[in-house]
Amino acid sequence: MSLESPRSNVLPQSRVLLLATATGLIVASNYYAQPLLQMLAGVFNVSAGQAGWVVTVAQLAYATGLLLIVPLGDRLERRGLIVGLFVLAAVGLAISATATGLPQLLIGTALSGLSAVAAQVIIPHAATLAAPEQRGRVVGTIMAGLLLGILLARTASGVLAGIGSWHTIYSVACVALLLLALALYKLLPAHQPTATLSYPRLIGSVLALLRDEPVLRRRSLLGALLFAGFSVFWTPLAFLLSGPAYGYSIATIGLFGLVGAAGALAASRAGRLSDHGHGRWVAGGGLAMLLLSWLLLAFAPMSLTALVLGVLLLDVAVQAVHINNQSVIYQLDEGARSRITSAYMTCYFVGGASGSALGTAAWTHYGWNGVCVLGAVLALVGLVMFFVPEQKPRA
Repeated sequence: MSLESPRSNVLPQSRVLLLATATGLIVASNYYAQPLLQMLAGVFNVSAGQAGWVVTVAQLAYATGLLLIVPLGDRLERRGLIVGLFVLAAVGLAISATATGLPQLLIGTALSGLSAVAAQVIIPHAATLAAPEQRGRVVGTIMAGLLLGILLARTASGVLAGIGSWHTIYSVACVALLLLALALYKLLPAHQPTATLSYPRLIGSVLALLRDEPVLRRRSLLGALLFAGFSVFWTPLAFLLSGPAYGYSIATIGLFGLVGAAGALAASRAGRLSDHGHGRWVAGGGLAMLLLSWLLLAFAPMSLTALVLGVLLLDVAVQAVHINNQSVIYQLDEGARSRITSAYMTCYFVGGASGSALGTAAWTHYGWNGVCVLGAVLALVGLVMFFVPEQKPRA
């Protein structure tokens, strides 16, 4: 397939759906362990806190890849980079599938987490291929796929662990990523990069963008707070659901991903509203919903209804604000979209890794009440920060 100009192609819906599916499945590899944490703690004879490091390592590896790999999307041919990362992620899943101890599982998790940043090479590539008036919708659709991957990973993991063992999901996912790598190689348009910077200068330019673009810096901090709160909830949830309050099985715990998946429906709608100039209402309303979700989740140990409604609000809110953040930052510099993505998403997943660690610690020391207080504080900080007048980007 020959290289194509990004403006010579309009992304057909079938290709957008392929990219959404690929994005969801590769990011899902970071979340298969979440409903299995109690089981992994027993299998490997470690504490809940030690088992929780599987999630934290995945997010730290992802953040590392965002900083060190995603900027290459502005320097290397993107299709080849994406396909190579899918193959590498499959290798990491194979290592995890054959793990006989926690250290090997952490190594496999780190490799698949590092490679899962292919999703963040796909998103700016799709934004470049899309017409400007369709960009929010295209990004929103792909982000819906990403969120579905994150949430349904828990469902698939729990169900397959109930049918087979905890190894099963990693084996199935490994095969799926290899098949997707082949499909992407055949169907994804190649794209000639525009940046000519050396690798050290390319990475340095990511940090320079954060330094010089106040809008990017602000939205990156907001994204970090968002995903920290998201992880504060989802990481210790398995402990709540498997404990005395509910006593659910691994398969049942995984089904809670279906509840959160409704949040993905907000992605495309949030993108369309941002396209039509209503982005500030999307973000402000989402942050208010996020705070409200924690008020409901405080009653989760006593009420399944409160838990379900809280999960719905939490995921819709996070997705809406995240989509608006991306719509805003992609307007800054078309030629640096991969590096802008790298800057924003590195902050986003550092926030997620911090949230996973803090959420596990809050559960260990203060129980579910500690988790909810921590999540509410993060939401309140984000809400206050958003309504402080925003600086204009530099000329």
